[in-house]
Amino acid sequence: MDLAEVVKERLPSGPRVTARLDPAPVLGDPQLLERLVVNLAGNAVRHNLPEGGWVRVWTGTDEAGRSGLRIADSGPVIPAEAAAWLFRPFRRLGAERTGKRDGLGLGMSVVAAVAAAHAGRVRAHTHPGGGLTVEPALPPVTGEATPR
Repeated sequence: MDLAEVVKERLPSGPRVTARLDPAPVLGDPQLLERLVVNLAGNAVRHNLPEGGWVRVWTGTDEAGRSGLRIADSGPVIPAEAAAWLFRPFRRLGAERTGKRDGLGLGMSVVAAVAAAHAGRVRAHTHPGGGLTVEPALPPVTGEATPR
């Protein structure tokens, strides 16, 4: 499976989207990996600025040879300490970030669980001027067998 292909099919609409989609082949469950992409893309759109927002998407292979996805968005400021608990279940930021209080706060915990189930990891970085970058990385196809 190639993360770039999944992203192409699921690019968000709404804010201005720019994408650099290089091949990112991974072994794993296609439905779970698609859920990871859908959750991240959906969050990038839903938790963005109401006007003038943007989303930047990258797929490819990082320096360590791990296939990855990076989704960055504009949006309200998120405290740096919040990045550490964004992947815990039922965690939500305040209304200034989320607008409406819809959802249960499970999307990012699902992303973390999917990455872990595929022997990967996920990181989030907040930006001082506002917005968030989320980067799941998964072992490349040439690596050890990925659990399904």
